[in-house]
Amino acid sequence: MGFSIANVLVLVAFVLLITVTGGVAYLTAVEWGDRRRLDEVKRKKK
Repeated sequence: MGFSIANVLVLVAFVLLITVTGGVAYLTAVEWGDRRRLDEVKRKKK
């Protein structure tokens, strides 16, 4: 069973899509946590 160049490109595209999606999810979660922490600090200062 040989791989054609199109199959390899489709596989690479899926891997990149999953990687980018995971990165965006990670950055969103980190930003959410930071924002939550900053809001908590602001509330304690008042």
